[in-house]
Amino acid sequence: MNNNQVALFASGDLRQSANEVCWPAQAHMEDQLAAALQSFGWKLERAHPYDPKRKHGFLASQREGMDAFAEIDPQRPVIVAEAVWQYSHHVLAGLVSHRGPILTVANWSGQWPGLVGMLNLNGSLAKAGVPYSTLWSVDFTDQYFLERLETWLNTGRCGHDDSHVTTWTGNSVTTELEAVATAIADDLRTNKAIMGIFDEGCMGMYNAIIPDELLMPMGVFKERLSQSALYYASKEVSDSDAAATFQWLVDKGLTFHFGSDEATELTKAQVLDQCRMYHAAVRIGDAYGCDAIGIQYQQGLKDLWPASDLVEGMLNNSDRPPVVNDEGHVIRDGHPFIHFNEVDECAGLDALLINRVHRELGQPVETTLHDLRWGEVESSAGYDRFVWVFEISGAAPPEHHDGGWAGSDSLRQPPMYFPLGGGTLRGVAKPGEIIWSRIFVEGGHLNMDIGRGQAVTLPEEETQRRLKATTEQWPIMHAVLTGVTQDQMMARHRANHIQVAYGKSAAEADKALIARASLAEKLGIAVHICGITEQQLA
Repeated sequence: MNNNQVALFASGDLRQSANEVCWPAQAHMEDQLAAALQSFGWKLERAHPYDPKRKHGFLASQREGMDAFAEIDPQRPVIVAEAVWQYSHHVLAGLVSHRGPILTVANWSGQWPGLVGMLNLNGSLAKAGVPYSTLWSVDFTDQYFLERLETWLNTGRCGHDDSHVTTWTGNSVTTELEAVATAIADDLRTNKAIMGIFDEGCMGMYNAIIPDELLMPMGVFKERLSQSALYYASKEVSDSDAAATFQWLVDKGLTFHFGSDEATELTKAQVLDQCRMYHAAVRIGDAYGCDAIGIQYQQGLKDLWPASDLVEGMLNNSDRPPVVNDEGHVIRDGHPFIHFNEVDECAGLDALLINRVHRELGQPVETTLHDLRWGEVESSAGYDRFVWVFEISGAAPPEHHDGGWAGSDSLRQPPMYFPLGGGTLRGVAKPGEIIWSRIFVEGGHLNMDIGRGQAVTLPEEETQRRLKATTEQWPIMHAVLTGVTQDQMMARHRANHIQVAYGKSAAEADKALIARASLAEKLGIAVHICGITEQQLA
């Protein structure tokens, strides 16, 4: 490697408010990382300076990242270190053309969160075909981290155990499930499906964009829509429609935590605007014949309207407020209008396939993505187990929550992300059997990782501790993954997001997994079973 010096890059948010608030955590992590490298005789040097005027040292745009990479030797070893959510495209351009070893690193903390940011960058590098290594640590002094860091410093690569991953063969597919998968695949290719995209590419998530040519052969096409059209249509929704939807939510038992300060608290006016957006999104999606829609909801829209999270949670639930079309008919009454958060197209395609399979098998059709946020060992059940925090950034379908609508509540989105507020749709996920999955692009084609697990119940005080250690306004799932360790999951997962759906029982969840894997394979997706084998499913 190069003169025992490593160039450090820190990709940040586009929002000044987030970068400024989150900087102390990043600075603390960088100090710990520098000490770890120093113990091996290496020096960590920032490739871009701290800016005293902005009060942070993050790369806050793609241009800043390009300029920083242009100043270093393209053969130099590089670490991209993240203690925060970051926009991957700020550094992706530099990493794509970089020829030296690349290591992505995150602190094992749920606070802002760096783990989520790093996983998004890893997924983006995998899609772009850029070789990289990856590591994570609580304090950068543990043996697992230090051994692999030393290997990377000496060789430019470090690896992890991936023995939990096997290639799908289809040997476990019964005649019944084969017929289900074949019928759905044939229907998609014949009648086709539309994913409505309300502005592509949320928060620099290059990994979340599927090239059209990979979707078209399976009969799935994009309808590119605009958030500006959604904003206009929301303003056209009547006061009576908004009020009726709000009352529907109240009657269902949803609790709103209202205040009076628009700048920092949730207000009824914000929620009524969200109800308007809900009507507008359903009507636009219906008018264009969309099978699923994704709202970017971050840059642009956040400066015009309250956050879309409450809208998204309603859309993904079967039991949701009625919306009528111009002919006076209720649109998809009793069914979700599938929504993929942060317009993550990989999650959108997955949700579309889940909906078709689960509907055919009589399994719960509600699905959502979560951030793979963080996790710790938990011992309250009498034995040690690693329990993940899955936490979507604002809303999950109430059918996933313990207590449904009445077990859910709505709090204001954090002001540093959403200046105009808007309510979340929060709850604690009910216990049950889950199928988790992720569709991703690698090697120029679509892949799917899929596995099993359980949403588990933790003591109330532990749930509250985990919420306060992450983002307490957001819905949470306590998840235990079958046959996949913490380190295996971090090393393998190609995205910040993970898709989850429930099965009515362990046996029925296994059947749903088999049918989904078979369908994905028929559609040309390379399927990888994680944590279990087909023999265990059969």
